[in-house]
Amino acid sequence: MKRYNISWMLVLLVTVLSSCSDYLDINNNPNQATSVQPLLVLPAAITGTASVSSQFNSYGAHFGGYMANAGGFSGFGNLFNYQLIPDNYNALWVNAYDNLNDYKYVIDQTEGDNTQAYANAAANIMVAYNFQKLVDAFGDVPYTEALQNNANLTPKYDDAAIIYQDLITKLDAAMALIDAAEFPTALNSSSDPMFGGDMEEWKKFANTIKLRILIRISGVPALTAFATTQFAALDKTLGFITDDAMVNPGYVKDKPNPLWNTWGYQSTGTLANSSRLPTEFAFGFYGGQKLSDEGRGSVTYVNFDGGTPVNQLGNEVEAPTIITNYSSWYSGEFNSASSISNALGVLKGPSQGQVLMLLAEAQFLQAEARLKGFITGDYIASFDAGIAASYTYLYKDVTNVVAAGKNVAADVAAYKTGNAARYLVNIKLATTPAQRLEAIITQKWIAVNMINSEEGYNEFRRTGYPVTVPNGDGYHNIASLLSTSTRADKLPSRILYPTSEQSYNAGNYRVINPFTDLIFWDPN
Repeated sequence: MKRYNISWMLVLLVTVLSSCSDYLDINNNPNQATSVQPLLVLPAAITGTASVSSQFNSYGAHFGGYMANAGGFSGFGNLFNYQLIPDNYNALWVNAYDNLNDYKYVIDQTEGDNTQAYANAAANIMVAYNFQKLVDAFGDVPYTEALQNNANLTPKYDDAAIIYQDLITKLDAAMALIDAAEFPTALNSSSDPMFGGDMEEWKKFANTIKLRILIRISGVPALTAFATTQFAALDKTLGFITDDAMVNPGYVKDKPNPLWNTWGYQSTGTLANSSRLPTEFAFGFYGGQKLSDEGRGSVTYVNFDGGTPVNQLGNEVEAPTIITNYSSWYSGEFNSASSISNALGVLKGPSQGQVLMLLAEAQFLQAEARLKGFITGDYIASFDAGIAASYTYLYKDVTNVVAAGKNVAADVAAYKTGNAARYLVNIKLATTPAQRLEAIITQKWIAVNMINSEEGYNEFRRTGYPVTVPNGDGYHNIASLLSTSTRADKLPSRILYPTSEQSYNAGNYRVINPFTDLIFWDPN
């Protein structure tokens, strides 16, 4: 593993508690002091996770069927044919482990200190969140020997399934620590830019991560007994997140939300990226090719009613270009580089929060768990709540309030009426367990579109939904036209271990086939 140095923690962090925006600046500076208060490091780490989350979203958008090439650009190379190389996602690996080192510092500085129990628990929950993301992308990764800095520069790769099981233990311990804490120092909006110090929300977030882990392994035969035991032990009284889990340390135009900065506009007002368009496959769930969804489509895509430019990945023949000055996922008004309106949908504005987990995803996880009998309750109610939560998030503005003039209940009802014969929208019409699961996963895939796209890619690999027709047109074929994948779905099964591992951890580095080497929960 690349050598990571905890000593990035710099004097700027001292001002964190007086100015939220200051802790958006995180640098690596070996000349600064290595002893920093954990409550100053924790918010920087959480904000760092928000940034890494945006990178995971971009990776998932490319391989999960959400994003295609725009016309006028060449050189996409292996993004077209999926002939991946180790350098493709090196930054994702490096930044994720750098971020995990931040949490390790908080944990080390607070371990055994009852007054710092809340910070320790929050850091451990975030470690579990991040390691699940790494496993889902890379499979076996450094875990038990990771995050030791100079003490171990070449950590072994642990079995991904074992890591998953240990993450459950870590989450349980964090929740128990919160409950058992005596006279703990409270977190607040400065030290906790996600839940503002609400430890009940932290516990629900941990419980929802547990649910996601258990759902993902529920189809792995070797882990059936473990999953059954853990589902039985899941804290149903505590429940799961009841709102979108979002990070917002005080994003502003000059220090914008990372999603906005990646796929919307830079702080100068320059369009961040003009080489990408929505796929026909994704757009078809809004534009009528598969489903009709005026409500979400109109806030998700530019010029939805007048012709959103869309493409199939790999198509360079008369591929459309972007609408000048507009990201294809921005539904607001661009007047000039200094006058870009806030909007609804995916790209709301530079000050929007960064989503780590949508309430919609949590509801669809519960829907699947209830459908399969893992937890009690009405899967139909959870499914409908997931759709409503998706509408609610997309209808919220940068202040996280549903915009005036938007009526979630009315538009969800119109969505159901407009797709009256489709079980993908009206799940009561599904006649088999497979159709019901297809509806749940398809709606989850729609909900995370360009927000947490990696979760759509993960669930597609796990379940095969939404349905794809490898030889079909772009609205029905999720894969690139130029795919060389040997999988039936013509997608890659994973990404490769990065070049940093080749250089710094060569003894443990593994050569991977991106089509046949599967993440342990992938049955395909």
